[in-house]
Amino acid sequence: MAELRKAQVFYNEDLAGYISGTKDGYIFEYNKEFLKKNMPISISLPLREEPYESKELFPFFKGLLPEGWYLDIVTATQKVDREDSFGLLLCTTNVDTIGAVTVRRMDLPSNE
Repeated sequence: MAELRKAQVFYNEDLAGYISGTKDGYIFEYNKEFLKKNMPISISLPLREEPYESKELFPFFKGLLPEGWYLDIVTATQKVDREDSFGLLLCTTNVDTIGAVTVRRMDLPSNE
């Protein structure tokens, strides 16, 4: 699957893995070093070496998205379509999240 957007997923300050948006859906893969910590980021994403694939944004990450009036503010100020779950994830979970997980956009090479 060709990646359209990719982000690093941090648990506290540790690189836990990578999440990608593709034309067919989403991929989440744990960082090999993080697997050694034996601490999943969510019970819905147990530790494993194989990537997770889904046609929709994984429920754990969907749970990090803004709702209600805050969603209205984010979509207006960040110019993100409210139906763009991955875009919302990238613009709202890179700093100061309520939990231990942050998501930071990675720039892909221009030839991808």
